[in-house]
Amino acid sequence: MSKRRLEVATERWPIAGAFTISRGAKTHVDVVLVTIVGARGVGRGEATPIYYHGETAESVAAQVRSAQTEIEAGAERSSLQYLLPRGAARNALDAALWDLEAKEEGRPAWQLAQLPALVPVTTAFTISLGSPEQMKQDAATAAARYPLLKLKLAGEGDIERVAAVREGAPAARLIVDANEAWTGRDIVAEATALAKFGVELIEQPVRAGEDAALDGLHSPIPFCADESCQDRADLPRCVGRYAAINIKLDKAGGLTEALALAHEARAMNLDLMVGCMLSTSLGVAPAFLVAQAARWVDLDGPLLLAADRQPAIHFEGGRMNAPDPKLWG
Repeated sequence: MSKRRLEVATERWPIAGAFTISRGAKTHVDVVLVTIVGARGVGRGEATPIYYHGETAESVAAQVRSAQTEIEAGAERSSLQYLLPRGAARNALDAALWDLEAKEEGRPAWQLAQLPALVPVTTAFTISLGSPEQMKQDAATAAARYPLLKLKLAGEGDIERVAAVREGAPAARLIVDANEAWTGRDIVAEATALAKFGVELIEQPVRAGEDAALDGLHSPIPFCADESCQDRADLPRCVGRYAAINIKLDKAGGLTEALALAHEARAMNLDLMVGCMLSTSLGVAPAFLVAQAARWVDLDGPLLLAADRQPAIHFEGGRMNAPDPKLWG
């Protein structure tokens, strides 16, 4: 068997407008593209550095290259769990190895994962943090195409923001993401106030590591762990505090861990949300497999870019179709 070749590149993709959350605003996203050239095919994977973990495109690319000898010698996906820690670098390599295996075996990745045939899913569309009036306008525009909206919140003024969005998008389903900004606030009071607007899920109300603040709380809206749940090691601290977890491949370190995380979470009676960082269609393509079992899907990363990688995943409003095998899998 001929030796593989590993290629690593960093890319910058402009965002359509700006993407704003409680931690700040972005006008572009840097991603890492990994290509593995094998004897009978080529596999690709994309990952977005997790900035709140201190990752950068340069550090992720360097971490990928640290595993070059093993990858080019034929290391398999199972070896990645020991070669690299969870995070974007392992995700990029894991995705490329899934894609390579699919190409070399002539079978789609969903078959390799022993999943049923893929079906379209409904993804949320994110409304960036802003003034109540701005979010109302953005929601009114988005709701014409997307039935499920995800609102970025910041703590102070959140009730006014959600009230304005509900006025602008009276028929939309709503989920909200506090991005840890409710730490120190009356969480039950905030949730109770939002319940009348039909909010169905609250992501990460408190800072990761301070999850004990949720002990004994009875919220009318379920909580979902995002920053507090990276991979399977974090599940025990989520049980009893959160009703759901948000699985992101860049956090978990790839599709291999994400599928295992989804299986164990369901066994613990946790609902599933599948999310993403800002990315092109290549970045969210593997996550589409996990989305098949998720109650909430938030894979709108490509929709927030000024332009997408081609061939792009086909979205019909909020309806997200399976990725083209020419893209991934």
